[in-house]
Amino acid sequence: MNKILCFSRLARFDKPIGILLLLWPTLSALWLASNGFPNTNILVVFIVGVFVMRSAGCVMNDLADSEIDKHVERTKERPLASGELTKKEAVAFLLFFLLIAFSLAVSLGRNVITWSLGGLALTIIYPFCKRFISSPQIVLGLAFSWSIPMAYVACGSEFDLAMFLLWIGVALWIVVYDTFYALVDIDDDLRTGVFSTAILFGNKVSMITSALQIISLVLWACIGMIWQMGYIYYLMLIVILMLFARQQYLISGREKSGCFSAFNESWYVGFFHFLAIFIGLS
Repeated sequence: MNKILCFSRLARFDKPIGILLLLWPTLSALWLASNGFPNTNILVVFIVGVFVMRSAGCVMNDLADSEIDKHVERTKERPLASGELTKKEAVAFLLFFLLIAFSLAVSLGRNVITWSLGGLALTIIYPFCKRFISSPQIVLGLAFSWSIPMAYVACGSEFDLAMFLLWIGVALWIVVYDTFYALVDIDDDLRTGVFSTAILFGNKVSMITSALQIISLVLWACIGMIWQMGYIYYLMLIVILMLFARQQYLISGREKSGCFSAFNESWYVGFFHFLAIFIGLS
């Protein structure tokens, strides 16, 4: 039973926020690609895929960071860092998730398989980017938003302007919320030599993340104009603007608890944008 709990913690089953951060943009893409409710089989495959790939990403991240995690207050009790699980056990667990993910991709056809390889590459590359590039959150933004073009491919829809607006807006939003997350670990990252946009942005972190949030919001507003969505869509965007303002308030003091709360509340943004699209296409 203890081993099962360790594997559960390794895949972050106890922290579903990561799943929600991936799920809502994926659903938004499926609804746009289908001009409404998507094919049930495709919908189920993508929902399961979100769960599986998020879990695989967590395992891959911990494999790459197991030595660093030992020296970070927030992560030193993770199963690999604490020695509760071995790397061989983690690799086997990762392969289990990847096998499921491949099976899901196969069920949707050759084109989806091809695009899924790009998502796999980003999932593997991201944890190591923190050692070599100053803005690894950009790679994470691509990895976490990769389901958007995949949704269009699975639905047999052409890549249109709305898809690119959604994709770019979501990728920038991911950079923002993971910067909030990185602010929590900034002291440990500086000490261990790990790069992040929290370090890169420095004293301008509030100004830059605010600008990125506004750009995301403008891009999403353009989606509403392209699809001629009603006023409720824009009301939801106003709600998102208020959420962005609250997040900026939470990080203003650079306190770890406030920065972590800003990250934890980020999934509300994805939810309200999906709700806006859902209502707008109804």
